[in-house]
Amino acid sequence: MDRNPVLYDYWRSSASYRVRIALNLLNLPAEIRPINLLTGAHRTEDYLDMNPQGLLPTLVIDGKRKTQSLAIIEYLHATSPGSTLLPEDIEGQYRVRQLSYAIAMEIHPVCNLSVAKHVADIAGGDDKIKVDWMRHFIGKGLEGFERLLSESEGPFCHGNQPTMADCCLIPQLYNSDRWGVDTTRFPRIEAARNAVDALEAFQSAHPDAIGAPPAE
Repeated sequence: MDRNPVLYDYWRSSASYRVRIALNLLNLPAEIRPINLLTGAHRTEDYLDMNPQGLLPTLVIDGKRKTQSLAIIEYLHATSPGSTLLPEDIEGQYRVRQLSYAIAMEIHPVCNLSVAKHVADIAGGDDKIKVDWMRHFIGKGLEGFERLLSESEGPFCHGNQPTMADCCLIPQLYNSDRWGVDTTRFPRIEAARNAVDALEAFQSAHPDAIGAPPAE
């Protein structure tokens, strides 16, 4: 199998961040090709030819283009012998998907920066509205996620090793910190964060390790 992963990425994109973590956990070094969202590089014809939705990330691997972060992570799991991004048992797979979807399909869409910006623009362009929006919906979403995690055993989101659920949670916590959401009231979430803090796979995927594109 001709892997040669190339990741079209934006340093602060939560979805891109998820895939960076997954690639690192699988020891699949990827060539990073920055797509600057702030300059509209995701809306160019060249990029739309690659990803018709104009979203990030896009992963080129095994000679094929892949989009949608969770679908990419599941593909990587299915094609990487020994992967533990999903557990072996059906109940465990359900559990990790449940946790992953709670972040990627419930919190992330409503807290996408373009959504918050549009809301603020409609309300007259007050940045305080954008901040209040983010804090409200991220906090509400994490409150529910904390309850879900209370049913889990092990230091990570599910069990004793990181899974796709951790790949989703950690980028969301980066955004939580960025928008000033107090997560200290979520002890189980903080325990999962602490469990991955020492792992190189997570450290090297962090936006600060990637850095902003030069044009910014």
